[in-house]
Amino acid sequence: MLLMVAIGSLILLLALLILFHQNANATKGYMLRTLERERSQLLLEQEVLNMQLAEAQALEGLQLDPQVGVMIAVKKPQYTSDEATVAQN
Repeated sequence: MLLMVAIGSLILLLALLILFHQNANATKGYMLRTLERERSQLLLEQEVLNMQLAEAQALEGLQLDPQVGVMIAVKKPQYTSDEATVAQN
């Protein structure tokens, strides 16, 4: 009888250890998925910020370009219409 109680308690102890181990693994997996999702969102945000930075730097570079600085504004611009041909026969 004592042997059966000892075996039963050993099985119960092993089952509890397995349960705690599986729970710890599931928690780590959930945390890993959450961190991967957050990483993906941050990478996307970084790409958007990099594009905005490149756009701002390109505009600033154009404004500081010495050739652009010496250009003068046209007083009476003449635009061509879509139907007019540029080249003549």
